[in-house]
Amino acid sequence: MSDSVERVALACPACSPEAETVHEVLSPGGQATVRCTECDHVHKEALPSEETVERDVVVSQSGDSFTARTDVDPEESIAEGDEFVLESEEGIFTVRVTSVELDGDRRVEEATAEDAATIWTRAVGNVAVKVTVHPSDGGRENTYSTTVHVPGDYEFVVGESDSFGEEAFGIEGIAVRDDASGYEFEKLSYDGDDAVAKDIKRVYARDETSDAWSAW
Repeated sequence: MSDSVERVALACPACSPEAETVHEVLSPGGQATVRCTECDHVHKEALPSEETVERDVVVSQSGDSFTARTDVDPEESIAEGDEFVLESEEGIFTVRVTSVELDGDRRVEEATAEDAATIWTRAVGNVAVKVTVHPSDGGRENTYSTTVHVPGDYEFVVGESDSFGEEAFGIEGIAVRDDASGYEFEKLSYDGDDAVAKDIKRVYARDETSDAWSAW
């Protein structure tokens, strides 16, 4: 296969309708014919514009932040909750948009890349989740907070137990972040309710550390 074949990132209606995969351009034009390299599905798509604008991206991660630059199609809409892969000097990060800043320091939930001055985001590939842990005796006096570091897609489930290092706890409730979508309530408290780490503001749990150790 020739290395001159043009490749673009597009959603595939057959195998990846929600996330972009690499496609080969078989026939260019207004509605180009493309083939997904993951499943070989051939379909027609309008190709992204080759014109780009460079924008600042502020990335928040575990209480720290840094600024990078990214090239974006000027007509592309950027909205709170969108996720994209950012390549920077610090590394490659999956980030979620928290707000878009226009000229004049005005923050909005959505804007075109052409109108945006700065894209504010937080890293969601690997995240720090805050956990409030109540003592196993049912009291509140010895409640403490801890932080666990997990992949963004790590799932916490109400009614189930988790262990991290020497700590173990049973999950009693989950507070969901404001920028998370797909959840009916901001507080999950019924057994079986679940959320992924990147969508979680805080986990509420019951200490099971001594039970975990006694099992040995």
